[in-house]
Amino acid sequence: MLFLNAHICPMDGPEIERGFILTRDDVIEAVGPMERAPDPDGNEVADLEGAWALPGLIDAHTHIGMWEDGLGFEGDDGNEATDPATPQLRAVDGVNPLDRAFSEALESGITTVMTGPGSTNPIGGQMLLLKTFGVCADDMAIASPAAMKFALGENPKSAYSDKNTPPTTRMAIAAIIREQLSKALEYKNRFDDDEQDDPEYDIKAESLLPVLAGELAAHFHAHRADDIATAIRLSKEYGLRPVIVHCTEGAKMAEVIRRCGCGVILGPLMTDRSKPELREQSITTPAELDRAGIEFAICSDHPETPAKYLTLSAALAVKAGLDRQTALRAVTINAARVCGADGAIGSLTPGKQADIAVFDRDPLDMTAEVKYVMVSGKTAVNRL
Repeated sequence: MLFLNAHICPMDGPEIERGFILTRDDVIEAVGPMERAPDPDGNEVADLEGAWALPGLIDAHTHIGMWEDGLGFEGDDGNEATDPATPQLRAVDGVNPLDRAFSEALESGITTVMTGPGSTNPIGGQMLLLKTFGVCADDMAIASPAAMKFALGENPKSAYSDKNTPPTTRMAIAAIIREQLSKALEYKNRFDDDEQDDPEYDIKAESLLPVLAGELAAHFHAHRADDIATAIRLSKEYGLRPVIVHCTEGAKMAEVIRRCGCGVILGPLMTDRSKPELREQSITTPAELDRAGIEFAICSDHPETPAKYLTLSAALAVKAGLDRQTALRAVTINAARVCGADGAIGSLTPGKQADIAVFDRDPLDMTAEVKYVMVSGKTAVNRL
């Protein structure tokens, strides 16, 4: 397909005021100014007449399809609150891609989401990175698993204090994580030791081996500064690749985060301060971290904020001082990078997957409307 006369935000270079995008099958073949546009013969042509074309937006942390829209317990598959350590749980087994929230995200220009377990358990399970267009999670998946979910602070404490079982303190949360990681290391070492018999199969340990090997990122739910420090401490102890999710008090820890080189996912940015950990939540945090030289993604944390308001979250961050281009990167290429998928998605780069979102104006304009969405080379939304 050949898109003509588009205002292009490729995210891997400067904006093109009037340009073209050529896709072939499921990949982007070429992007450039109109003077270099190929002959339209043999291509389906869409004249965008100045509309804005971006890579499909990416929501780097959600629970979409895990807490289904408009349902109670029947649609609640996000937390297995019967065991504080459940690394063996797989989001692909719990997500419902036919949940209405997927179509709403798609119609808002979001083509990829990271979804998975909630934050009840210190180790919650395996996250899933998938497209928003389709009916079967296996076919929509980009990476399964895509990360391992860990949670620190108030949520695990409050979930288990009523059960009168650990963890009821931050110390116990960290201890449970250490215990499981240490068991997984011992499990691996027995396999590696030719003088010992192989251990009995342990699904929890098996699930943590890619995390210990650095093949799978460790996504730490952490709001408070001390919990951010604990995530970094645990990561150093076990050689993990940490991503700080939420990072509400990240501005206080900017120097520590920069030294660590952690990935950062900010959000949700549009909720009230519903619990003590959020009492210092501020819409200025993205701008503060940007000034500190820290790269980050912005997420909705759906359903905390509906995924369809991802661009509104980025726009509000701009209103609070964040650079506009940085805000767009936070929901495209930066989000792809923190999800480990920037080689395939996140920018309009030849060779990457043909995920394209077309808006009638700047997507950070609150009145902007989505006119067209392509996912993996297929038309998913067409209002042209």
